[in-house]
Amino acid sequence: MAVVGIDLGTLNSKIGVARRKGIDIIANETSNRTTPSLISFGPKQRAIGEPAKTQEVSNFKNTIGSLKRLLGRSASDPEITEHEKKFINATLVDVNGTVGVKVNYAGEQQQYSATQLVAMFLGKLRDTAEIELKTPVSDVVIGVPSWYTDAQRRAMIDAANIAALNPLRIINETTAVALGYGITKSDLPDPENPRHVMFVDVGHSNMTATVVAFSKNQLAVKSSASDRQLGGRDIDYALVRHFSEEFKTKYKIDVLSNPKATFRLIAGCEKLKKVLSANAESNLSVESIMNDVDASSRLTREQMEGLIGPLLDRVQGPIVKALEMAGLAPEQIDTIELVGGTSRVPAIKSRISAIFGGKTLSTTLNQDEAVARGATFACAMLSPVFKVREFAYHDVAAYPVKVQWEPTEEEPDSELVVFPAGNVTPSTKILTTARKAPFDIEAVYAEPEGLPGAVNPWIGRATIKGSPAAGENPTYKVKTRMNANGIVSFEGAYYEEIEEKEDTMEVDAKEGEAVPKKKKIVRKKDVPVVTGYNSLETSTLNNLREQEASMHAADKLVKDTEDRKNALEEYIYDMRGKLEDRYAPYVQPAEKEKLLSMLTKAEDWLYSEEGEDATKSAYTSQLDTLKAVGDPIAFRYTEHSELPKAASLLRETINQFYSQATSGDERYSHIDPKDIQAVVEKVANTQKWLDDAMAKQAERPKNVAPVVTTNEIKKKREELVYFATPIMSKPKPKPVVTDAPTPPSKDTPPPPPAGDEGTPAGSGRGTPAEPTNMDVD
Repeated sequence: MAVVGIDLGTLNSKIGVARRKGIDIIANETSNRTTPSLISFGPKQRAIGEPAKTQEVSNFKNTIGSLKRLLGRSASDPEITEHEKKFINATLVDVNGTVGVKVNYAGEQQQYSATQLVAMFLGKLRDTAEIELKTPVSDVVIGVPSWYTDAQRRAMIDAANIAALNPLRIINETTAVALGYGITKSDLPDPENPRHVMFVDVGHSNMTATVVAFSKNQLAVKSSASDRQLGGRDIDYALVRHFSEEFKTKYKIDVLSNPKATFRLIAGCEKLKKVLSANAESNLSVESIMNDVDASSRLTREQMEGLIGPLLDRVQGPIVKALEMAGLAPEQIDTIELVGGTSRVPAIKSRISAIFGGKTLSTTLNQDEAVARGATFACAMLSPVFKVREFAYHDVAAYPVKVQWEPTEEEPDSELVVFPAGNVTPSTKILTTARKAPFDIEAVYAEPEGLPGAVNPWIGRATIKGSPAAGENPTYKVKTRMNANGIVSFEGAYYEEIEEKEDTMEVDAKEGEAVPKKKKIVRKKDVPVVTGYNSLETSTLNNLREQEASMHAADKLVKDTEDRKNALEEYIYDMRGKLEDRYAPYVQPAEKEKLLSMLTKAEDWLYSEEGEDATKSAYTSQLDTLKAVGDPIAFRYTEHSELPKAASLLRETINQFYSQATSGDERYSHIDPKDIQAVVEKVANTQKWLDDAMAKQAERPKNVAPVVTTNEIKKKREELVYFATPIMSKPKPKPVVTDAPTPPSKDTPPPPPAGDEGTPAGSGRGTPAEPTNMDVD
């Protein structure tokens, strides 16, 4: 069973796996520990991750990123239309009420929802993990931003299910960071005096500040606050706008009007930002940015900080809010731990430090991999495969949730906040209401203005069917739960049936007479509940899973076909060169002429219209036909170099066993001479076979099949080893040890005097003889 944690990033993603030696962040097919969070749709297949990155500029209209920013959002959300759109070149559209993308895939216009896009990318990460672990991957824990709503969390679970994954947990990213930080600490204080740590995560697209209280074997998230539009890409974009304006005057070009030029400038600005994090000034150089112009400029760190001043002013917002929600002052924070790549920017670090009175900031965690490591720890804790140190963690609700229903005369109040902001999760609340069945109850966010963008505050609905046997106006209890994933659901409902029965007699104090005492019996009666949430319907989910599996299989077929095509092309050029070089002594003239003709014919076919777009089986057939003639030549070449090595190894084995069998050494004196002779004969026969075979081979031309092969020699050696080893390694028998006589104990009667062996009992001479176990002949 694989244990996998996923950090689905806006720019790049990481995969953590648990192994016996700990947590590893695994590399992808290009040996990178990060995988670009991109999907590119082409005429034949999808390119996901690294291959999509190579197509980002050339196929920008069909390449989509910012996947986790789109998940669970609507196409009309202002955060999508006004903010995300400037980072995306593909066409965003509405797909069944959620934002999606319109692309040209396999020669047709297709539309995919953000949930499908995330599923595609998760499938790529799954494949990467399976290749590394060499086992199927199913159970995962996925990190998500703490500001994700119920709809976004459900969409992430739906995406994982479409990708044939089983999300054991959806964990907040900074909570994952805190888990990875705390589970390794052995010096945590008692719960009465917890250690307060603030984790400040400044990533590519957002900033989050989270206050966590650590104590022995546990952590409790106290608060979390975010700025969803403060990250590395926003700094890059500020620099892009600056240089695009400069280049309008300097080079008379409008970079932002050209997507390819914009990509080049963004890459240059991102590199410049990193250099200025360590240096006071640096150059920007973008070759052939557009219209054959090589653009260049220079910027100091001070100038950059001026350009991103409005962004820097927002750094304190999430931190101050998180402190207020936790009810703590800056001086009560013991440690400030930085994570996220953008937290390396000096201006951001100085702004954070200033809030805490210049306190030194800590970077003990891997700033880029902390989320993936924490998510993997969480997965290991939920897995039966690994035994992980006991360490409890509790998160909090990001937004207040209320339930509402139709008011009645008896209950005019029609809403109740059941999970306030900061409510510990997981948490269960029992709601009590007296009303006629059936009735509806809804869960919604209590403060819609605090949600991301224009997210619909509706969470879910439950219809309580009720029961005729419940009476006209029964009291119902509805179980409402916010689980560890931060998802709200109605878990069930029941009414209480109360029956009064006479139990015992008791004396009435006033009347002075015995009266019956009544006992209340309460019976819980479950009632049917029909629920509805923002999750995909089961039938829709199954259809999308089948669709994704079909596209995955199609991608694999295209890749396998390309691999076969490349293998054929490589074989043609490789074999043609070797025939004139290393294979020349090992090929007959007619054979060479035939193979060269076949190679030319195959090459012509490969670059023809038919061969350019052939099937996998067609490429395989062409390659197999060539190998039928070429492989014997390659075999002769290989055998010529490997045969002497195999023969030498067999001779060493022959000499070894011959030396042992004829040495007369004391170590082999216990072995039956017949067995020794059998070894000598076996050695002699093997030696003769080898000498004859190698003599014939020496007379054999190089360009014909060898008399003896390396495998045949190896088998002869194995036969000799299997025959001689059991004989020559036969252990010596253990020496026979004669039992020593047992000394008489103090309780053993003394033997009779000499000459008294035959004295009868009771004769008065000595004692009776003791019976023995010896048989008498």
